[in-house]
Amino acid sequence: MAEREGKNPEGAAPVPAGQQAPELSREEKLQLRKEKKQQKKKKRNEKGPSAEPAELGAPPEPGQPRAAVQPTPPPASADGPGDGEKPTGGKSKAELRAERRAKQEAERAQKQARKAELSQAATTAKPRQSPTEPQSMVKRLPEHVQVDDPAAQRKLAKKLERQQVPLRQDYGTKVNLFSHLHQYSRKKPLTQQMSIPSTVIHPAVVRLGLQYSQGIINGSNARCIALLEVFKQLIRDYSTPPNEELSRDLVAKLKPHISFLNQCRPLSASMGNAIKFLKKEISCLPDTLREEEAKEKLQDMIDKYLREKIVLAAEAISRSAFEKINDHDVILVYGCSSLVNRTLCDAHAKKGRAFRVIVVDSRPRLEGRETLRRLVRKGIHCTYVMINAISYVLPEVSKVLLGAHALLANGSVMSRVGTSQIALVSKAYNVPVLVCCETYKFCERVQTDSFVSNELDDPDDLIVLRKGQAQLGGWAENKSLRLLNLVYDVTPPDLVDLVITDLGMIPCTSVPVVLRVKNVDQ
Repeated sequence: MAEREGKNPEGAAPVPAGQQAPELSREEKLQLRKEKKQQKKKKRNEKGPSAEPAELGAPPEPGQPRAAVQPTPPPASADGPGDGEKPTGGKSKAELRAERRAKQEAERAQKQARKAELSQAATTAKPRQSPTEPQSMVKRLPEHVQVDDPAAQRKLAKKLERQQVPLRQDYGTKVNLFSHLHQYSRKKPLTQQMSIPSTVIHPAVVRLGLQYSQGIINGSNARCIALLEVFKQLIRDYSTPPNEELSRDLVAKLKPHISFLNQCRPLSASMGNAIKFLKKEISCLPDTLREEEAKEKLQDMIDKYLREKIVLAAEAISRSAFEKINDHDVILVYGCSSLVNRTLCDAHAKKGRAFRVIVVDSRPRLEGRETLRRLVRKGIHCTYVMINAISYVLPEVSKVLLGAHALLANGSVMSRVGTSQIALVSKAYNVPVLVCCETYKFCERVQTDSFVSNELDDPDDLIVLRKGQAQLGGWAENKSLRLLNLVYDVTPPDLVDLVITDLGMIPCTSVPVVLRVKNVDQ
């Protein structure tokens, strides 16, 4: 130990045979590191003595300032090893502290790496899910077009159970392409198919639902007028419960009635717009109004809606369509549209135009017969044909005048099934196609086909009795046979030349503009 105490750590003297060479080489390395750091700091012109970290080779913890300590002198006594030396039994304290610091830093780095991976996975997962927009769109679809989804049906059943509205069961087997739609039967009355709670559903609403389900009230305008008239009666009989606000409680009272009507038959676009209007008017009622005043105001607003959106709109459309009807014209109409019938009757009776009408009809509803009766009663010369004969009569037709169930936001026309076929054949014969439609039937829904959102009618209506026999009488027992009775189809905007509305004559591409203006006005 005497030779070890007298050794100069900075000298380069040869190591005696009895000394431990590894300790001296480590000390030399440590001393050289100190000198290099001191030289670097001197070059940077730092003031004062340079401060070395407490532990050499170990960076300080993040967020803690570097502690300035005096440089450790070389070991000069034999009482014990210094901080820079290894004891005879293991590592020095500085090295142990450095190892602990290194482990802590490694753990922190691992945690930060895990957080970074999780955040990157979340950010990368969002763009991957954004292209799958149809999945989010399916969640926003109404319940009546998710019949094949068990989760959606369970949700609908719970909703109806909360509202105390019975769930109507589907009838028969459906075509796989339309398995997501409801299909009901009219064989039995609705009151025999499900129990209707009289304490929740108003009797007027029950009567209206039965008329919808049996097909007694047909047509978008007729269904919407009947709905608003029933809501007027519902408002008249309504009384606000104690400790409740009319604007909130009345909207809650309307929800089970709307759900019940939707079970009887899916709501049309015109009915949906009318319900939105009524809910908006109820929510905008001031709290200062008394109950009777608020009820009278709501009934007046309903009357105003009926007068402006349906009655006056029909008059405006009739005046605009008259400009397109000339003497000796041959006009082709399809099915039964109250708006088209009024337009033709006004042009003949009030304006004195002489023209001929070809009424095209189709099974199973045969609605064209009602159109034929109304026009013949007004003295208009008519011809009645079935839809399979349109290619035979179109060469003599000068224009086609059609009604509409709804006009969609992409310009497509949703109307009675067969309308798109007539528009397609008319386009092939270069016959202009004019569509008459009120603006309250404009819908913000976008649809390019007739499969996603449609309505299935009773398949038994397709059964025809000939000589007392029905060829399709036992179709329900035949597992390989399925009947399809569609109600609507979608006509692309390319097949429609002009849309006559209460705002004037516009192309189909102007439907989004009208919807935007209506939203601003509301």
